[in-house]
Amino acid sequence: MAQAVRFTAAITVEGQWDVARCLEVEVASQGESLDQALDKLREALDLYYEDADLTGLPVTPILAPVTVELPHA
Repeated sequence: MAQAVRFTAAITVEGQWDVARCLEVEVASQGESLDQALDKLREALDLYYEDADLTGLPVTPILAPVTVELPHA
């Protein structure tokens, strides 16, 4: 029986690509649009967990903004 698990994706734009990274595990994908990048990330996570032991699923991270004063470049 399938189990729905929620993961957190961080999306950045790198050149012409939207890059989607899963914050719970080291899985990432890219696409020419946000929707395509997320679809490909879902596929990559399906493959990542295809034969994995699901007893120790990762915990959703706490997301918080951090402000840092940076010197002028």
